[in-house]
Amino acid sequence: MQQYRFNKSSSSSSTQQGGSRDGQSRSGGFSRGGSSSFSRGGSAGGRRPSFSRGGNGGGRSGGKRNFGGERIDPSRFIHKAVTVEETVVFVPQHQFTDFAVVDEVKKAVVAKGYRTPTPIQDRAIPHILQGQDVVGIANTGTGKTGAFLIPLLDKVRRNPKEQILIVVPTRELALQIDEELRGFTRGLKIFSVCCVGGANIGPQISALRYFNSFVIGTPGRLKDLIERGKIRPAEYKTIVLDEADRMLDMGFIADMRFLMQQMSKPRHTLFFSATLSPQIEGLINEFLTQPVRIKVTTGETAKNVEQDVVHTTPDKKLDTLHDLLAQKEFSKVIIFGRTKHGVEKLSKMLNQRGFKAESIHGNKSQSQRQRALGTFKDNRAQVLVATDVAARGLDIADVSHVINYDLPTTYDDYVHRIGRTGRGSKRGKALTFIERHETGY
Repeated sequence: MQQYRFNKSSSSSSTQQGGSRDGQSRSGGFSRGGSSSFSRGGSAGGRRPSFSRGGNGGGRSGGKRNFGGERIDPSRFIHKAVTVEETVVFVPQHQFTDFAVVDEVKKAVVAKGYRTPTPIQDRAIPHILQGQDVVGIANTGTGKTGAFLIPLLDKVRRNPKEQILIVVPTRELALQIDEELRGFTRGLKIFSVCCVGGANIGPQISALRYFNSFVIGTPGRLKDLIERGKIRPAEYKTIVLDEADRMLDMGFIADMRFLMQQMSKPRHTLFFSATLSPQIEGLINEFLTQPVRIKVTTGETAKNVEQDVVHTTPDKKLDTLHDLLAQKEFSKVIIFGRTKHGVEKLSKMLNQRGFKAESIHGNKSQSQRQRALGTFKDNRAQVLVATDVAARGLDIADVSHVINYDLPTTYDDYVHRIGRTGRGSKRGKALTFIERHETGY
């Protein structure tokens, strides 16, 4: 198999910027098979970055532990997407018009542009319509939001007094679900409110004075509003826990238990997750009653995402990224960093180098994060630099590449990061930067 390796004999001049490893020189030669260097001729004035196609590039099999994270074998970041026509094609048992939902909901689904159910929608919707507790395990980008919104809209149309609580780990996912819901409910007089931290609580309290069929929020803000008496969980008979594994990872378990304990029984509980672990199994047993289990994952990582590693060194890391982004095919890129400070710094440095970049991290206000997302979604920015706050749930069309500029803490985090590209039937690419000292060669 052909190897692209870093040319160790090449010389470079290093330019330090405040002692940061982000500020690096733009020189350094790269060669194919260690023979001759060649220039891409791009504006960076640098050389083509090195890709290791298959294997570890001569490094040790174990990756570095990342700030207390798990040891990840770098070979797990390499996967060649299959380009031949697949022999197994999903054939849904239903069309959206087949589901036993009221006509207004059917019309809303058609108007939204939904045609054929995804596997999770095809299998979950009938059970949710029957009032059964459901555990849905599905890869990111497989239509989980529609799988629970469509039958719950039917429930609300049949019983206008029904109130539904949707709990998610991040503000961005809450706002995205609320936007998706509003796309279904135009003209139906079904109202919702989004209750998330990092935003002014006053307007949320004002909106809660009115009847809302759906309350969508993050665990901490929902708990705050419950303690203030603005939300009365006993009035809610249905709850959705979406991206439950992420809520567990983020330390929301106490808030989740608080919410569930406040609700009356019997209740209708829907539990969605992209991964299944012993801890998640414990939550399922604790929160749900005789649930129907639906698993439609196709593997550890998205099958439509071609994955590879980029070998570099700390002093050339930024220039390697520059040379990648200068290539035409890197048209819409999400770059993941480890820390809020590092993400913000990298975003500013990319803008200084002529790339239109936005950033999302926990130190930004909700309005700032929404503006950054909107700019990126509307193709007014080529790059979105983010912490793992953007690794789950966000559905952004046509992301060409995901770049792990910093290694993820766990492999699950990696799976969710790269799930931002290759969504639905589209293909995407994910690249993970491996620094020389991280592989030990």
